[in-house]
Amino acid sequence: MKFSVITAAFNAAATIDDTMRSVREQSWPDVEHIVIDGLSKDDTARRAAAGMREGGVLVSEKDGGIYDAMNRGIRKARGDIIALLNADDFYPSKSILAEVAGVFERTGVDAVLGDVGYVQDGELGRVIRRYDSSRFRPSRLGWGQMPAHPAMFMTREAYQRVGELRTDYRIAADFEFMVRAFGVQALSYHHFPKILVHMRMGGVSTAGIGASLTIGREAVRACRENGIRSNGLMVASRYPFKIMEHLRSRF
Repeated sequence: MKFSVITAAFNAAATIDDTMRSVREQSWPDVEHIVIDGLSKDDTARRAAAGMREGGVLVSEKDGGIYDAMNRGIRKARGDIIALLNADDFYPSKSILAEVAGVFERTGVDAVLGDVGYVQDGELGRVIRRYDSSRFRPSRLGWGQMPAHPAMFMTREAYQRVGELRTDYRIAADFEFMVRAFGVQALSYHHFPKILVHMRMGGVSTAGIGASLTIGREAVRACRENGIRSNGLMVASRYPFKIMEHLRSRF
């Protein structure tokens, strides 16, 4: 079983070393790391090249944003399993890919869904919030609920069935992809109850009320365009669950 880990990067020199190291040190032997750099103006490309796992690929070219970069990486992937690991995220242990491989071998599913641990610079080992994918059900897509995208591992064949991430969505292209994957294509999945990715706070999707409103609007649009009933009130109902995540992590 071969893994393809896709990293989309742009001006990520401050964080990409952790990403590269976490992939380079994975104990699973068959891994290709594909880094798509959008012509960064800082030291991102050099750092990515220096930290690349043997057999990895670095492409530095102009792209149309993060979702376009992800699509470019997925097109180049030759692995059986594809993972998306952004340039400010990292795997918290060396055994993550080996453990995920074991789940695929035992279950034969299209996708393995893990959890994400949110961390902050200076305390990368301390999780301040856990995105728990166990609550996800395809029936809840209309309510704006989705599994943790950074901790989703999917077969290359499933990606081919679902299609590419849509670049006409500003923030919620990952949600729209989930709608097609689990709501339309009805992919099989298994929740692996473990934090598989550490994600730094402060990304676009955690950037405040403006981003939240955009995500909400795009989530409703994604559902309606794919024949799933949804509206603004249904999608807004997911916020109490997010509050509970914060409280559980704090206490």
